Amino acid sequence: MSNRDYYELYRRSSIGIALIDTLDELVNQSSIEPQLAMKVLATFDKAASEVLQEKVKARMHFKGHLDTYRFCDEVWTFLIKDVNFRLDNQSNISAEKVKIVSCNSRRPGEPQA
Repeated sequence: MSNRDYYELYRRSSIGIALIDTLDELVNQSSIEPQLAMKVLATFDKAASEVLQEKVKARMHFKGHLDTYRFCDEVWTFLIKDVNFRLDNQSNISAEKVKIVSCNSRRPGEPQA
């Protein structure tokens, strides 16, 4: 994963939203140029993707009721209700609703390695 675009999925996480809000504020105050803000976001996309791929080794199993699913532009989206997660350490976490977005490791149109 060198000089290519990364999915922007993690921008909707709490840390991604905080970063975007901060960058917007800095751009509005003319503290940074919009181009720099976009470069920071691109770096965030890359770093989030690589860190999760390389550092996270935990596994989780989940069970729930599939409410909705769709496949568009090589991206699967699943909406699951009454979900029970079981973590590696055997602890359980429940949630009323969960949205799972799943993408190929390659972007559409990217050649196979």
